[in-house]
Amino acid sequence: MAELMAKPRVMRRVQSEADCALAGQATVQEAALKIMQYLRAVIKETLRLHPPAVLFPRMCVGDCKIQGYDVPRGITVLTNTWAISRDPKYWDEPDKFMPERFEGEGVADLRGMDFEFTPFGVGRRICPGIDFAYANLEIALASLLYHFNWELPLGVEPGQVDMTEEFGVTARRKVKLFVRPIIRVPLR
Repeated sequence: MAELMAKPRVMRRVQSEADCALAGQATVQEAALKIMQYLRAVIKETLRLHPPAVLFPRMCVGDCKIQGYDVPRGITVLTNTWAISRDPKYWDEPDKFMPERFEGEGVADLRGMDFEFTPFGVGRRICPGIDFAYANLEIALASLLYHFNWELPLGVEPGQVDMTEEFGVTARRKVKLFVRPIIRVPLR
């Protein structure tokens, strides 16, 4: 939500897509989500910039070499998804929120097929709740943007939204986001 508050143009585009897909329906329906391509691009871009898990550990099952380093069996290797998601080798303007980079079918698979985009992990140990989590992200964000317009507090401009993160097991916003909802499509 913070990225959308900082980029009102992106929020308006998702709302416009929701308006077209839902065509006056009372609530967000799963069938409509299937055609909301830009919503999916926004979610993927958010997961790229703000992955749920910053690191994912893997234990070596056999001796191996990683980029010239000998890694013995039994050692835990940490993959920094946050850093990979912001690496300019893989992403143009990696620190910029640009959902358009994910437009089109098959762009950056969520299931770890594209190593530069692994918000839910990769391989046999990928997050088992990936489908549940993603479906909930879609329905929640679509509902929030379909039913409400959102405003920042008086005197705060979109460019002033602080996107600084704190790191722990997960990354989270350092400064809380305060927004005000304004009904645009009433719940019936």
